[in-house]
Amino acid sequence: MALHRPNAPPSRNGVGASCVVLPAGPWARVIDFLPQRFPGVSTNTWLQRLHAGDVIDDQGQILKADAPYRAGQRLYYFRALVTEPHIPFEANVLWQDEHLLVVDKPHFLPVVPSGKYLQETVLIRLKNALGLEALSPIHRIDRDTAGLVLFSKQVASRGAYQELFRTRQVDKTYECIAPWNADLPWPVTRQSRIVPSAHFMQQTEVPGVPNALTHITPIEVLGNLARYALKPVTGQRHQLRVHMAALGLPIRWDGIYPTLTPEGSVDYNHPLQLLARSIAFRDPISGEQRQFSSARVLTTLDAP
Repeated sequence: MALHRPNAPPSRNGVGASCVVLPAGPWARVIDFLPQRFPGVSTNTWLQRLHAGDVIDDQGQILKADAPYRAGQRLYYFRALVTEPHIPFEANVLWQDEHLLVVDKPHFLPVVPSGKYLQETVLIRLKNALGLEALSPIHRIDRDTAGLVLFSKQVASRGAYQELFRTRQVDKTYECIAPWNADLPWPVTRQSRIVPSAHFMQQTEVPGVPNALTHITPIEVLGNLARYALKPVTGQRHQLRVHMAALGLPIRWDGIYPTLTPEGSVDYNHPLQLLARSIAFRDPISGEQRQFSSARVLTTLDAP
């Protein structure tokens, strides 16, 4: 559910302001609180944001460096990155109407701002290119995964599309390239409980009530590799990657499962061979049956 953000300031360069509500506490000034609330951001960085006019209250007032602390006050702040790596791939718009926009995302490009990516995301690129201030993803896929992502263009109709995903009325099919094992009882249904692992980048399977379900079917055998159709019934983080790795069939060029590669070791020649291939649903606004397919292609060839 989207957070209600009264009196939020207009976005800047397609990026909306982040928000924090000041809790009761001992702080005399806003600058005393912010570095404690966000320990990953230094006091100097917050001072720079305050001096630049990047911290605003819910009355639209730009806060100064000596702004007093008022519990219950809602603050908006704009995040900026000193250096942001350029991602040399583009998302393609496949289809749109007044409510919905369907995008075919490349590998490596995040859907929304996070971590070291802000402008280099599908959402911000589209907002800036198309002038769609209200644009918002209805669902998401990993940065490493390519394929289809649906965006809502209007706040008024957004909930109807989100409800389709919440109630599992969307038929999603992924494809991947992974090792072939003829001894498994194909097709396979993998059902398990997936929870966060010790490392924040990874998820893991544990005993307990299953919360993740995936149907896995080989499409074609390609020597030691195979192309698989993956149909997730649930939507746990990294579900497809975890399930394939748990079967002893890690998705080709996966830098997280089963072995986590060092952070920052991005190899554009070896994208994760996982693709959000197709999506189908009945449009809750028009009543029409919608079906979309990615034009992107996975590979079994080794990069030169």
